[in-house]
Amino acid sequence: MRGKVLHLVPVLFVVTCFSFLLTSLLPGDVALVMSGPNATPQSIAALRSQLQLDQPLPVRYADWLGRAVRGDLGTSPRSNVTVVQSIKDRLPISLELLVLAEVIGLLVAVPAGIASAYRAGGVLDQAASGAAFGILAVPGFVVAIVLIYLFAVQLDLVPATGYTPLLTDPLANLRSFFLPALTVGLGEAAAYTRLLRSDMIATLQEDYIAMARAKGLPTWHILTRHALKPSSFTLLTVLGINIGRLMGGALIVETIFALPGVGRLLVESIYARDLVVVQGVVAFVAVAFVLVNFGVDLLYAVLDPRIRHGRAVA
Repeated sequence: MRGKVLHLVPVLFVVTCFSFLLTSLLPGDVALVMSGPNATPQSIAALRSQLQLDQPLPVRYADWLGRAVRGDLGTSPRSNVTVVQSIKDRLPISLELLVLAEVIGLLVAVPAGIASAYRAGGVLDQAASGAAFGILAVPGFVVAIVLIYLFAVQLDLVPATGYTPLLTDPLANLRSFFLPALTVGLGEAAAYTRLLRSDMIATLQEDYIAMARAKGLPTWHILTRHALKPSSFTLLTVLGINIGRLMGGALIVETIFALPGVGRLLVESIYARDLVVVQGVVAFVAVAFVLVNFGVDLLYAVLDPRIRHGRAVA
């Protein structure tokens, strides 16, 4: 555990360094672009000084990193709102979308993956595989448009766009999240089904599965208690990667459905050329991605005690 934490520190340093360089090395005069076409030389110079663009890059990074460690990612020169506050306002929306999408994906993928592996090559397996490949082949924005047409336009069951806070009206909140969560969740379910099916087929060939069958244990018990747990390593890894990716990566979905999440904040900041917010959001998403995958790595020991004992011996 201590060794993993020590390895995490240089990884976070490299991630923050690259996220800072990603926005700091953009071509052109950032202060001039952010000031707009009607800015005076005095206002441009003032903004350049405010953003410390007149300082060497290592000095700027050291100052930014020192403030970031203390929880200060800067203040937007356009809205005069801190980046941390902007992220705090938008993060619950992105997290709710993430959770609902992953719940949908797992509720579909786990039974479909188990059933496909148990009857590999059968009708159900072929149908599930065909559906999964079909969904994976369709871009997310196309899925979003089709779902809007079906559920919002034709059936008029849920709103096409918009957002209702959870505390204002829980039911309206779930209705506003139905289409975006389903859009993301279908893609997750297709990938998870294929991964779980593949690992389950290999696990069902193990000797301890044959022993469980020889003992006369029910099929559902063998599949859910003996085969599912060791087959979920790849699924857990991809789940962790997707959680980090969706933390701020659902840009298209949040934009299409007008959800004011972190992804849309990033898009709006790029269009507004607000470098401070873009830099802070990119760094936040990158660090969140690393921390989530670090947590997933620790969960491996829960799924397989052999990993925990192996670390103890090492």
